[in-house]
Amino acid sequence: MKNIFFKKRNDIKINDILKSLNLRKQKKNIRVYDIKELDKAQKNDISFLHSPKYLGLIKKTNSNLIITNKKFLKSIPKTKKIIEVPNVLLSVSVLTNLFYPESLNENFDSNVGHVKENKFIKLKLGKNVLVGKNVKIGKNCSLGHNTIIEQNVVIGDNCNIGCNVVIKNTIIGNNTNILDGAVIGKKGFGFFPGVKNIRYPHIGAVIIGDNVEIGCNNTIDRGSLSNTIIGDGTFLDNQIHIAHNVKIGKNCIITGQVGFAGSSSIGNNVMIGGQAGISGHLKIGDNVKIGGGSGVVKDIPSNSKVMGYPAKNIRIFLKENKSNV
Repeated sequence: MKNIFFKKRNDIKINDILKSLNLRKQKKNIRVYDIKELDKAQKNDISFLHSPKYLGLIKKTNSNLIITNKKFLKSIPKTKKIIEVPNVLLSVSVLTNLFYPESLNENFDSNVGHVKENKFIKLKLGKNVLVGKNVKIGKNCSLGHNTIIEQNVVIGDNCNIGCNVVIKNTIIGNNTNILDGAVIGKKGFGFFPGVKNIRYPHIGAVIIGDNVEIGCNNTIDRGSLSNTIIGDGTFLDNQIHIAHNVKIGKNCIITGQVGFAGSSSIGNNVMIGGQAGISGHLKIGDNVKIGGGSGVVKDIPSNSKVMGYPAKNIRIFLKENKSNV
């Protein structure tokens, strides 16, 4: 799918990439179309391998150009061209900014303006609502007081957006409610620590399905390369944080003050109690129930019930804490 929020350069060649990474140029200076994750990349895109969690994708990827480090050289098929670097994610950051020069720009949309109700079909407006260029809003929607919808955002039919909401880099389905104070589509908390911290560019979007409810003061970060996704029918309570690249399935119920670290995948029909924390790059299966205050630090298979820190089978947790329950 074409990126409608960030403009991509179409003149990048392999020697531009090598120059950006301070590597030696090659004679055959072929064009490279885009930078994408392994499961999304096509043969003319560049991709990357930085963690053993993604080894299963390396033989399936269509990309013929892979960035990696010395640790994974033997894991990559010989049919692929390899660019070896010391720090894979730092190199990916440099190249993302090369392909998408505006990816580190997190300024507000200076072109928003007041909108008339009759511009959209049966749109109900509060006071001081600001809308950017090329915004699409379906029929029978409402936008509350002081809400800002930035450029290129797409909102489906029958959606209710509360007061003091900020939405950017987001596509929203039908019949979805977003309550007061939510901030959706800002950059994620991606950086490289050092003498001077280096920000990681985020060119992904937030994709919110149909019949979703987003509670008050939720923050949902857009993806870095892939998208952050909230599945159909999922309900989020107040004060929930969802980090970049998180994928939440359908019909989930997530209660207050839950935090998701980046790139974790949550299945369908998952229920999570208040103040639970989900670490990054985890896979939570379908029909999982996670008790309030739990700390999830490893994958959880489908149909499990867990609780505690670290989260464990709820029967084991209750047995170990019998005197305190």
